[in-house]
Formats: sequence, C-alpha cells, structure tokens
Amino acid sequence: MVRSYVDLAPEQLGDLPHGTRRIDVREPIEFSGPLGHLPDAELVPLATLEAAAHEWRREVPILLICRSGARSARAAMLLAQLGFTRLYNLAGGMVAVRQTAPLP
Repeated sequence: MVRSYVDLAPEQLGDLPHGTRRIDVREPIEFSGPLGHLPDAELVPLATLEAAAHEWRREVPILLICRSGARSARAAMLLAQLGFTRLYNLAGGMVAVRQTAPLP
C-alpha cells in the first residue's frame, strides 16, 4: 500500500506550506498536559476526526499531531481515505518536539 502522507520531523515544521492546519488528535487532557501542544494547533480527538473532517476543504494542507506519531499516522490514513491530498504526520509526535525543543 502506498502511504498517502509525508512524515515530518520536528525540525521540518518550518518547511510546511503556508496555511497548513495543525490538527492534534490527542484527548483534551493530553492537549493541555505536560507535553503541551504546538502553537495554533486545533484539538480534534481521533474519535471525532471523521465527523469533523466532513466540513473541511480537501485541498488545504494538514499536519496531524499526537503524542508519539502513531495516532496521527492513523488519522492521516483516515483523511486520505476521505479524499484529503496534502497530509503531513509529525513523526515522533509531541514527545519528539519536546526532545528537540524542551519546555522552558
């Protein structure tokens, strides 16, 4: 099966296309927890993603974020099945982000 998204390392976040939506698919307690979240990230828990995505424009680039990169990869595959074409998965998730740039 051909992967329908691009894995992106935390160091590559600045390379995302202009206007990329940042969708965090973790649960609310994780979003506000010790790992925090990326600036401008929208919380859309994985269980609600499919319903929420029906209202979104398919051509807008989307970065998917979770704790370690596994849930966001599943989210990217789901969105690809729904017709989204510009998908990015934050490889290693927020754990990798914090290892790259720890919280102050």
